[in-house]
Amino acid sequence: MRKPTLSLFYFGLWASSVLVLWQGVECKIYLRCELARKLRDQYSFDRSLLSNWICLLEHESELDTTKETREENGSINYGLFQINSAYCQEARPGRFCNVACEKLKGDNLAESVECAKKIQAERGFRNWKGWKRFCSNPQNLPDLKVACGI
Repeated sequence: MRKPTLSLFYFGLWASSVLVLWQGVECKIYLRCELARKLRDQYSFDRSLLSNWICLLEHESELDTTKETREENGSINYGLFQINSAYCQEARPGRFCNVACEKLKGDNLAESVECAKKIQAERGFRNWKGWKRFCSNPQNLPDLKVACGI
């Protein structure tokens, strides 16, 4: 019987390192109705705007809490709400939302929700390209009453 090679040992070290890093941010890809209920019930989103939010999230992040996209200008959009790095600070709380950008990714939505609501209250939905392109026409908004019973 062959003994395991040294490369197998290094692969094991690499794999365990990846697992440790992965544990830092939990990934969640929501279903439309699941997220709509969560935003309504847990985070008190206004029902009259909920279809706008769901449409925005479907087109910005595809309901993925860990999505990260780089813009042509070098800025980065983070998490479910795809909040731009202009509103957060790398590695420490700061800027408009007074939050570290890394906190906008992952399963804990509290800081993302707070920041997104703050941006929307001050600047409206027009801040998000996905909303402008796909959701600004009310006819394009999902009917959550029919789809989800909300």
